[in-house]
Amino acid sequence: MFVALVIVTGLLALIAVNSAVMKLRKNEQVVTTIHGTVGVPMTALPVLAGLEIAGAVGIVAGLWNAPLGIAAAAGLTAYFVGAVIGHLRVGDTKGVAMPLAPLALSIAVLVLRIVTA
Repeated sequence: MFVALVIVTGLLALIAVNSAVMKLRKNEQVVTTIHGTVGVPMTALPVLAGLEIAGAVGIVAGLWNAPLGIAAAAGLTAYFVGAVIGHLRVGDTKGVAMPLAPLALSIAVLVLRIVTA
């Protein structure tokens, strides 16, 4: 079970850091989707990136410190639930698919971290 946690944690951490880097670099597609479609202010992009990086660091460190891993996985789950809600709020059914995969991984990390604690 712990091996599954390590694999899913690594995958989610890579996705979260990649997403954060795209926001910090103001990738055109990210800006178009998050700012243009969903309506998130540009000033919020570094904050969102920071949350993703903190979550990624937290879940990786949480492999050695279960309470930290649980908290970080819960935070990432809340983050991606918010992303899904943001897309649905504006009727962006196409764009809602993007946060669904990391949301599922966040839930998986949370559950696995709880059961292996």
